[in-house]
Amino acid sequence: MGSPVSPYMPNSAPKAKAEMLSALQVSSLEELYRDLIPQELLYQKELQLPPPISSEYELSRHVQGILNKNISCEEYSSFLGAGCYRHFVPAVCSEIAGRSEFLTAYCGDTYSDHGKMQAIFEYQSMMGELLDLDVVSYTCYDAGQAVSSALRMALRLGKEAGRTELLVPDTMNPEILSQLRSYCQGFGTVRPVGHDPKTGRMDQAALRALLSDKTAAVFLENPSYLGFFEEAAEEIGRLAHEAGAVFVVSPEIASLGVVESPANYGADIVCGDIQPLGIGMHYGGGCAGFLAVRDDPRYIQELPTYLYGIAKTQREGEFGWGRALNQRCSHGSREKAREYFGTASGLWAIVAGSYLGLMGPTGMQELGERILQRTEYAVRKLSAVPGLKVDPFSGARFQEFIINFDTWGLTVQSVNQALLGHHIFGGKDLSADFPALGQSALVCISEITSAQEIDTLAEALSQIAREAIK
Repeated sequence: MGSPVSPYMPNSAPKAKAEMLSALQVSSLEELYRDLIPQELLYQKELQLPPPISSEYELSRHVQGILNKNISCEEYSSFLGAGCYRHFVPAVCSEIAGRSEFLTAYCGDTYSDHGKMQAIFEYQSMMGELLDLDVVSYTCYDAGQAVSSALRMALRLGKEAGRTELLVPDTMNPEILSQLRSYCQGFGTVRPVGHDPKTGRMDQAALRALLSDKTAAVFLENPSYLGFFEEAAEEIGRLAHEAGAVFVVSPEIASLGVVESPANYGADIVCGDIQPLGIGMHYGGGCAGFLAVRDDPRYIQELPTYLYGIAKTQREGEFGWGRALNQRCSHGSREKAREYFGTASGLWAIVAGSYLGLMGPTGMQELGERILQRTEYAVRKLSAVPGLKVDPFSGARFQEFIINFDTWGLTVQSVNQALLGHHIFGGKDLSADFPALGQSALVCISEITSAQEIDTLAEALSQIAREAIK
């Protein structure tokens, strides 16, 4: 039986296939790959695939049936965060993301496309203002790659001096930590630094014990993955610099309208994710990382991604845009580049630039203030739930905090399952990644989390507690 003709695949008709095979002087597709794929790697059985859907209407109904099984955050209240956040997305951002001149040609090619180049340049400029830094990279895939690339930069900067150790907080995002270890394997060693069990903040005595002439960088998340601010960040940066190490900080970008940029308490490289800047939550997408440094050639030359620059033209008052120092990149010098990067997130740079332009400094300040206020309200409200341990680390926090169910004798999984009955997505289960915290969940509050939603969560948890005590 011959393969079916697909309405979605050009040249899938038998005649067209035969003409292409004839031009290649082969009799079949199998012959085309015979010299490329070893026989022992070929799958010898028939794939058990469902029959093809040839009608566009039937395909649409099939996909919609799958999507209808989902429950969106418009239907249920969500208190999930842990790296991907539900913020308000202005309609302009969605419109920009869907426009064909950006959506289908997002990364600035061809080289004459000055419109997209200017859009990315404006994004970099506004990010530089928000971060108080001179140079901001083109986007990379996500915060994980941004952190990994920042620490690979530190390893390259310290290579000649034999600096191969990276010191990171043991409370950092476990997914990014896993990515970092893989990314730096063969180049350096990742060494977690312990924390003060009362505050969650990095143990400075433990840091001093680990700092040496082998330390390439000290890394912080601020605020941390667990929500608290590292209040001794400036002192930690000073210790790193005294040891000759690079100080790398990953902030929550939505917090920078109300807190100081890491650049102003000593960070040499600032990195993170721009997903909160007008980008909705996506299953497997919607993230984009950034790297930012001062106007220091040593650091700029180690940035692995594109840089978009502005230049005067022959006409007075007219400017052009283009890629700068392209030889650093894998697109400019392939295997001789600093490291590989891709262009898959360039659309989000343009969207984030649109968001920053809409918000301005006042808007970013209001965003941060509202998140702080609603987080504080949530902490106070949930603290009134009988037996619920809330925010064990206390101190200054932003957007996220821990709640613990140990006194109820319940697991996070069982509590979250019960919350679904109240149309609530509970917090991120921390029990596997941080067993010392017991049955704890990470609760996220954003600027669009209403007081009513927080009240409903508190009522639902109170009911679950009563049923557990019975």
